[in-house]
Amino acid sequence: MNRREFLKVSGVAAVSLVLPDCLRAHTGNTQSNRPNILFIAVDDLRPELGCYGNDIIKTPYIDRLAREGVLFNRAYCQQAVCNPSRASLLTGMRPDSVRVWDLRVHFRETVPDVVTLPQHFKDNGYYTAGIGKIYHTVAGHMEDPISWTVPKLKPKGRIWTWPDEVLEERKKLHERLQAEGKSEAQVNRIRATATVCEDVPDNARYDGAQTDVAIEKLRELKNHSNPFFLAVGYIRPHLPFAPPKKYWDMYDRDSIPLAENDFLPKGSPPVAMNTMYELRDYMDFLNTPSPTKGALTEEQQRLLKHGYYASVSFVDAQVGRLMDALDRLGLRDNTIVILWGDHGWKLGEHRSWCKQTNYEDDTRAPLIVSAPRCEARGMTCEALVEFIDIYPTLCDLSGLPIPEHAEGKSFKPLLNDTGLSWKQGAFSQFLRRYEGTQYMGHSIRTNRYRFVEWRDCETAAVSFRELYYHQSDPQENVNIANKDENKILVVGLAKQLRETCPPLPPRATLPRLRSVKSTTPTVLRIINKLDEPVSIYWLDYYGGRQKKGFLKPNQQIRKNTFLGQLFVAVSESGANRFLLNSRDFQTQPAILR
Repeated sequence: MNRREFLKVSGVAAVSLVLPDCLRAHTGNTQSNRPNILFIAVDDLRPELGCYGNDIIKTPYIDRLAREGVLFNRAYCQQAVCNPSRASLLTGMRPDSVRVWDLRVHFRETVPDVVTLPQHFKDNGYYTAGIGKIYHTVAGHMEDPISWTVPKLKPKGRIWTWPDEVLEERKKLHERLQAEGKSEAQVNRIRATATVCEDVPDNARYDGAQTDVAIEKLRELKNHSNPFFLAVGYIRPHLPFAPPKKYWDMYDRDSIPLAENDFLPKGSPPVAMNTMYELRDYMDFLNTPSPTKGALTEEQQRLLKHGYYASVSFVDAQVGRLMDALDRLGLRDNTIVILWGDHGWKLGEHRSWCKQTNYEDDTRAPLIVSAPRCEARGMTCEALVEFIDIYPTLCDLSGLPIPEHAEGKSFKPLLNDTGLSWKQGAFSQFLRRYEGTQYMGHSIRTNRYRFVEWRDCETAAVSFRELYYHQSDPQENVNIANKDENKILVVGLAKQLRETCPPLPPRATLPRLRSVKSTTPTVLRIINKLDEPVSIYWLDYYGGRQKKGFLKPNQQIRKNTFLGQLFVAVSESGANRFLLNSRDFQTQPAILR
């Protein structure tokens, strides 16, 4: 039975209970000798580290971790954007199985009973705690409270990224855009500057402050009777690049080399490239052209690359603090440490910045694992591994059963012998709307090639193909898919791709939950009887979310709307979620309790 047949038979893309007859591995370890887990996620971190061969960037602490463990040189995320990548890794399921392809959909809406990685450890006797960006948001409606033994940790007080004068500039820009007739959504998405350089201590920034909290938690966990799974999610080097000034001062901006291949891949379809909308959300890059229409100035490129490097060095210092705390507390010898970046990030390659493509720069990300009794310590592994492999690997290393829904393969053997014959391909994908048509691009990275197949989501027909030969074109600059001499090769790679990532049926990517267009007016009244605030979102006609209200406890709201409109109410902690159809509440209010 292949994975898609299993999903069809089970009725949902997961199993909700871990039963003996659906487990693939169990070593019989007792709870007392199971290792702890320190699970370090770093947002937008590409393999731009000293241990990955960059001799300009300064990352001594992550480099030290690599010397103490195994560095995976060819590790690939399943989709190069935050929410789908993290949903896939933390459920152990490919994006097509978990049905999360964008930043809006919570995996609990598509696979409500799936057991996540930290939840599985919690269910097997671990004390699980998280801080920072583990799921898609630091806090809010994309969180998953059931994954943790205790509520999500966070630093005390509000931590500001931008100085007051910059926020005042943004306020004036918002007012000007409103006066020009821009919509509320267009105005509100504009943030302050993409870079911030202030002479402040590390804990004046969120990543520094949360490291303080994480270290304090480690002190508490040292004396806990259960093994722990502590997840720490760093926000940088995600935009805005806002590390303290001392990290900016570590680099000479003019000495940082710019991308060599600052041009679009030759022969690639336009759907393959991102739009860089993420960068245009910042007021100092508001008029930035998309890669297909122009390039950043050299001054802008140097500013951004300097900011990225400084942000990586800032996070590196926080990782060093965590590791030093493990050593001081005597926890290191029985703790598995795993560090991963949720996807790569373009730094001017292909005339682009940010992520959101199927190219190597976006899908390849750092992965370092340091485990007790690891025989390959200090080695680099060249085997192809995927982020869906992390779930079964941590189970395997900890002596926990591997749930049947996990689609990855444990790479525990590679931690003892990095030269083992391993996977023949790593798979990634990206969903993109281009000129009114939605396309799904599935990609396979083999030892020698990257092959991408783009299908029209409406018809499921192949629209474009890409092929890059890594032996002579490691930067993926020339698409050779349409060359006559590669026809047989393309057929073989397409077959290999479809065996693991079967084409989705026509219209399969349309969201299951979306409002239906209607002209019949109605009024929806919502009353919050919970003990915590609730945010109200409208699910638009494409399944997108638009925030429409905020209710404190015992407050109510009246929304003039139409029949068939769907709203989602999400409590501040994320523990309570409600789906409301305006058709069901024409004569009575929706009471959240």
